[in-house]
Amino acid sequence: MNAPTPIGRRRTARQSASFSIIAVLAMVATGSAASATTFAPSPGEAAQVDAAGASERSVPEEPWRWPVPAPIRVVAPFRAPPTPYTAGHRGIDIASAPAASVVAPAPGVVSFAGMVAGRPVIAIDHGDGVVSAIEPVAALVEAGASVTAGDPIGTVSMGGHCASGCVHFGVRVDGEYVSPYLFLGGLPRAVLLPSG
Repeated sequence: MNAPTPIGRRRTARQSASFSIIAVLAMVATGSAASATTFAPSPGEAAQVDAAGASERSVPEEPWRWPVPAPIRVVAPFRAPPTPYTAGHRGIDIASAPAASVVAPAPGVVSFAGMVAGRPVIAIDHGDGVVSAIEPVAALVEAGASVTAGDPIGTVSMGGHCASGCVHFGVRVDGEYVSPYLFLGGLPRAVLLPSG
């Protein structure tokens, strides 16, 4: 039997890390009557992954920046679909003030800035198969522009499945959606809010 290829090992580690994060989020969500989670990101906190760990390619050396200003409030977590063609939530939804500044989470090249299915989207190619996308965002940049972490790329707009004052932030590695928490330095400390 042939040994698995490095690509196969990366995908297995990535999937394991994503499922570990999803399990933690599910425990938080079902353990309370919270309607949202407010995060106070801490640079030292990291995602807990299985013994295989995530590959260096899956997890950046430096944690990414949140694309919108603090306070960070995730209103819908990442939920991996069981198959590429079934329902899931292929990113996280982050509450934000309308017209708030949106910044590049990490260095890269803007690969797309335009409309997709009636909503404005910005995608950034970070190299090595990693692409992030944020919507709805009225772009201040054009495709082909180089950006560094924290550079303004647009403002929160309207459209998509997020309610007004919300952005959807997704990350793909080799075309597969993964949890953005892998790139944001892991799961930040959660503060549960009362429902209603």
